[in-house]
Amino acid sequence: MNIVAPSPLGHIRVELQEQDALQVLHPKSIITFHGSPRNREDKFMDIGGAFRKKKWIRSRLQGPAAFVMGLPAGYSLVPVDVPEGGSLLFDFRHVAFLTDGMPFKSKVMRLKTAWITRELIRIQFSGPGTLGVLASGDLAAIQLDPEQPLFVDKGALVAYPEDASIRLSVYGNSLASQHMNVQWELKGKGPVLIQTGSRDTGLESRLSDDGWFKRVLREALPFGSVYIK
Repeated sequence: MNIVAPSPLGHIRVELQEQDALQVLHPKSIITFHGSPRNREDKFMDIGGAFRKKKWIRSRLQGPAAFVMGLPAGYSLVPVDVPEGGSLLFDFRHVAFLTDGMPFKSKVMRLKTAWITRELIRIQFSGPGTLGVLASGDLAAIQLDPEQPLFVDKGALVAYPEDASIRLSVYGNSLASQHMNVQWELKGKGPVLIQTGSRDTGLESRLSDDGWFKRVLREALPFGSVYIK
């Protein structure tokens, strides 16, 4: 299997050899398919999968074939190889496809955590196999430390080791803790996967803002909107 992901173009191309098969969990994102029509088979998801993905249909694609998936604006898709006995717990919403036949199981979050994060279940995949992981911006891997905590914005955490110590927290002084999103505090060993797209919704507007002085000049001067860019 070969995955070509030119992320600035907003799509990926996946090439499947004859022995390859994938379960695509967002079938409507498939915008081209090059192969025998018999090599695509759509099925209904089980109830648990439909609940977690809020989707009812999945597609099994068999090689030899190639297909192109469109991505949401600002998102990338990163292939993640899962070893046998993999321990990472994934937010299932970020999984776009997985190797056909890869086993996985659900892990129910604590009620207090689920109430705050609106995240009831995480999924543990056991390889060997490959996941196609969707991320806002890029996907970064950061190694945990058993003693020094890692704080991650609750909306950025895609996956973490099953045996990691994890709880909801904030950090910094009183002003910092009052003006930040809830954080995951993690300790342990192994990598965590985070999506790196900015969580500050006002950042883009502030970066593109010309400032009050230019706005005043545009409105006050004749033809200001033409000459002042």
